Amino acid sequence: MDCLFAVDKPRGMTSHDVVDACRRALHERRVGHGGTLDPDASGVLVLGVGQATRLLGILTLATKAYESTFRFGCETTTDDAEGAPVHVAKAPARLADPVVAAAVVASMPGDAMQVPPAFSAVSKDGRRSYAAARAGEAVELDPRPVSILRAELLGTSLYDGVVSWDVSLEVSKGCYIRSIARDLGRDVGCWAHVCSLRRTASGPVGIADCLTLDELAAGGVDAVRARALDPAAVLGLPVRELSDRELADAACGRRLAAADDAHEVALVHGGRLHGVWERRGRSLASKVNLVKGVEGVRGGLR
Repeated sequence: MDCLFAVDKPRGMTSHDVVDACRRALHERRVGHGGTLDPDASGVLVLGVGQATRLLGILTLATKAYESTFRFGCETTTDDAEGAPVHVAKAPARLADPVVAAAVVASMPGDAMQVPPAFSAVSKDGRRSYAAARAGEAVELDPRPVSILRAELLGTSLYDGVVSWDVSLEVSKGCYIRSIARDLGRDVGCWAHVCSLRRTASGPVGIADCLTLDELAAGGVDAVRARALDPAAVLGLPVRELSDRELADAACGRRLAAADDAHEVALVHGGRLHGVWERRGRSLASKVNLVKGVEGVRGGLR
């Protein structure tokens, strides 16, 4: 089996834990994921099996959508509820006012320079940031450009003096919701952290496209095939339908005539993705050659 699929990752599991569960259910070692999701977070995790693992490194999945709860009054070492408190201050009751909260959230969209959480998978000097943080070392990560594309207040609560906001966000790839909560808390002067996080979309892949781990364990290969993602659509590339002769040429890595001005195209034959080719001069040359083909092509972008 060679396909892309998605799992609704439960809280409390690492992304690698999900990969291991998929390997057991599918009796297949060649499984990988297309973007880490924090252990305390749930939601969309895109995976590849077989030759589809070769696509994981080129998946753009340029935007991510989340639903999250921000809790005010405490900043933690991890910027979520798993960490130890580092700053504590009573949140003013006015923050529980939906009008006040909605105005702040409405001002969030835009471009910014964001410092990732110390406990993150960002690498610095060849080492994962979370490894240094767990070892008790001071972690100083460089800010990087991110975008908040959409922000919506879903509700506010005030319970036992603790103010929380439920928010829906769409952000650029590489943007950390934990950092948004941390920086928001600093901006309003009373600290904050994420106490729940659910990824509702990764690029074009949403919760409705996902298998649960129970469905995966019960259905195995059949369950994955029934819910396989269209690889061309997930890649977001225009489709080039191959003739039998072109398929044979592509399998050997031979260049193909460029039919349009697209920089990259998905090569498709018989409902399978056989490669991603890129324009070089007046022809198309191989970027990723998938001789067996990745299942699931249903349409893609034309």
